Amino acid sequence: MKIEEQMALLSRGTLEVLPAGALEAKLKLAAKEGRPLRVKAGFDPTAPDLHLGHTVLLEKLRQFQHCGHQVVFLIGDFTGTIGDPTGKNETRPPLTHDEVLLNAESYKEQVFKVLDPKQTEVRFNSEWLGQLTAADLIRIAGKATVARMLERDDFEKRYKGGQSIAIHEFLYPLVQGYDSVALDADVELGGNDQKFNLLMGRQLQDAYGKAQQVIMTMPLLEGLDGINKMSKSLNNYVGVAEPAKEQFGKLMSVSDDLMFKYYELLTDMDLDEIRAMHPMEAKKLLAATIVERFHGEGAGAQARAGFESQFAKKEIPDDVPEATLAGEDGALWIVHALTQAGLTASNGEAIRMIKQNALSIDGDKVTDKDLKLAPGGPYLIKLGKRKFVNLTVN
Repeated sequence: MKIEEQMALLSRGTLEVLPAGALEAKLKLAAKEGRPLRVKAGFDPTAPDLHLGHTVLLEKLRQFQHCGHQVVFLIGDFTGTIGDPTGKNETRPPLTHDEVLLNAESYKEQVFKVLDPKQTEVRFNSEWLGQLTAADLIRIAGKATVARMLERDDFEKRYKGGQSIAIHEFLYPLVQGYDSVALDADVELGGNDQKFNLLMGRQLQDAYGKAQQVIMTMPLLEGLDGINKMSKSLNNYVGVAEPAKEQFGKLMSVSDDLMFKYYELLTDMDLDEIRAMHPMEAKKLLAATIVERFHGEGAGAQARAGFESQFAKKEIPDDVPEATLAGEDGALWIVHALTQAGLTASNGEAIRMIKQNALSIDGDKVTDKDLKLAPGGPYLIKLGKRKFVNLTVN
């Protein structure tokens, strides 16, 4: 791929690429030298199952592979026994090495549903970190200061709040940064909460006389609630290993705004084309695409058919009335649509029903009283529990 094509794909959805201009420079140098970039992302196997939040990084790694680069999928079997303090307001309990290895095996099975095994180098950071002597660790620790460590947001908050910070927690960003030294990483990816650790990799590479990596931060993916980071503990997640039916059904519950973010971070699809689609159709396509990725060819279409059949049996009566209404300047205000279709007696009642979360269009809840329906359809409109109409706008 041409450099500009690679930059367009690789920068998609990213929050920061640091330093400015460094990724393009790395790509040009790699092309000149006839070699792929070494692109690293680390995962601490603190739980056996991945969810879609984890796959944001995997998707970006896959895009690097598509551009011809070498991915290093780093399993933090050593750092996992320390416990990453990122975003924690208290010391995180470390896992045993046996727990980490068991979770790591589960990770390896799941990541190759996204990544190409031929372009993926799976490494465990115990390979080098486990060989460090006490003197080696002290030398690494000598490359950073306590003041620098306290610049990290979570450490700073805990320090100012009088909460304890264990010495071993200071070691975590140092040994994660040393991973980049050991692997000669050209690029490192991470969530935006990992920025401090990624920058530590650059600092240590420089201290050890190596070329500094480019760092790329990705946004944290909100869960199904649209508010909090996707998390199993909050039960707002879509698991990679979940049955196809569960994945499809969960993805159909996301809001339209969140759906577009999922498209941006979890697929390569053209966002302008997606926005031109009816939201319900776009959501079904997203759900089918994700299911297909993790369950194989044909699984997405099968899950969609099952969902539509279940939805039809559960929600829609056999005799839904039909209506055709004229748009106003090319679109029809939803409030006028409800009134003119006979679902409400007045515009005021229509607005009240919308505010009460009683309206759905093609199965999606609608709370925007200013919504305009584009010409086309039919739109399956449901108001309350029993009022339906198949509405066409012309």
